[in-house]
Amino acid sequence: MEAPERYAGLLIMNTAFATGDLPLGQGFLDWRAYSNKNPDMAVGKLLARSCPHLTAAEAAAYDAPYPDASFKGGVRRFPNLVPERPNAEGAALSRRARDWFRTQWQGRSFMAVGMKDPVLGPTVMRYVRDQIRDCPPPFEVENGGHFLQEWGDAVARAALAVL
Repeated sequence: MEAPERYAGLLIMNTAFATGDLPLGQGFLDWRAYSNKNPDMAVGKLLARSCPHLTAAEAAAYDAPYPDASFKGGVRRFPNLVPERPNAEGAALSRRARDWFRTQWQGRSFMAVGMKDPVLGPTVMRYVRDQIRDCPPPFEVENGGHFLQEWGDAVARAALAVL
């Protein structure tokens, strides 16, 4: 929003505006609790559970940057950074971004939704779509989960047709 001339298009996949003024869904709260209980989270195993079509080698590639728990600070910290209250750090900026996308966004938009995402699935994405000016109906990936990038070919082809 600070440099709109730099962006002609927006690709949105299973995300949300972290504004602190809406309740976090149960799926997110469950994810955060799981993350907090598993400081040495097996990232590849998590991806494989959400993306059953990944090969063992592909799942292992997600583990590669994290040889042990000392490398997982960001993975552990991220769920606790999502604002739960309007006065939480980052919430005001996210509200400003949400308002900007709703009223000032001039670019093209493409939204893809993993219909089986228990955290940021169809219900959350309907709300996000309503906040983005002129966002067309989403490309729905029926078997897609949260890590929608792993259904990349179909999503990329559909996005390229729009963006």
